[in-house]
Amino acid sequence: MKKKIRFGILGAAAIAIEHVIPAMQNADYTEVTAIASRSLKKAESAAKLLNIKKSYGSYEELLSDPDIDAIYNPLPNHLHVSWSIKALKAGKHVLCEKPIALNAKEAQKLVDAAKQYPHLKITEAFMYRFHPQWHKVRNMIEKGKIGRLTTIQTIFSYYDDNPESIVNIREYGGGGLPDIGCYPISLSRFLFKEEPERIMGSVEKDSLMDIDILTSGILEFREGTSTFTASIRLYDRQRVNIFGTNGEIELEIPFNPFNDIPAVIYLKKDGKVNKIELDICDQYGLQGDAFAKAILEDREVDYPLRDAVKQMKIIDAIYES
Repeated sequence: MKKKIRFGILGAAAIAIEHVIPAMQNADYTEVTAIASRSLKKAESAAKLLNIKKSYGSYEELLSDPDIDAIYNPLPNHLHVSWSIKALKAGKHVLCEKPIALNAKEAQKLVDAAKQYPHLKITEAFMYRFHPQWHKVRNMIEKGKIGRLTTIQTIFSYYDDNPESIVNIREYGGGGLPDIGCYPISLSRFLFKEEPERIMGSVEKDSLMDIDILTSGILEFREGTSTFTASIRLYDRQRVNIFGTNGEIELEIPFNPFNDIPAVIYLKKDGKVNKIELDICDQYGLQGDAFAKAILEDREVDYPLRDAVKQMKIIDAIYES
């Protein structure tokens, strides 16, 4: 059994260059063998910057490389499904950036295609789910540290009004809800461990760009609720407050914790605040290792595509609402 899975990167997206590739280069079970871009010059520049052996001027060339076991797909949202299917056809395992698709119907198309390649692994890259802080939080809830989980409140925002930014281009699957609103939806499902029974949403759009710039949602679960606001036209902010019948958990940096200082969780109960610091880690590296181990051990990935389809159905419902 090989000790490491060799990855090829489709595109030189900022998230890949700044976060994913460096983390995977330092992880235990992953190595980055090649990177491709529609511009060979851009691929070569990224390869030189990150000390990657191979660079290609097309995605097709990378997919035909026999020395690559898996691909990481950080392309714009509208290219997630098509290039993930092409990667499967080329015999590569697929780690695809979130959101997995533009809508649930398209996500199901990927599920159906993946069934033709049962020997290949494919999953949605929601890196936060691999950070120990979230598993610590869920464990605290399961042990009744805050009583019964009752409601979750989340804010996630940043400011970007650049018309050339991918997040502001409708045809590319832009908008605040698919970019960052997906996080509070995912974490709510993660903590309640079920799907919401009722979904409501309020969406403010940019009239010129025709993408959502501020979305608020309410997810009603069997025994609790989750409310959130996600915006790409607000001051940078992310916070999660989790309320139980006799306590509260607050996460200082819930989705993008730093990889060089401890993540912090606050447990508030009985008039006291308990600060919990976790070991320093890189959630992108942990994500890569988890996927690689599923390949090496030939087991189901932690989050199969059926989870991604459920996620997209909620996003669709919020837009419909």
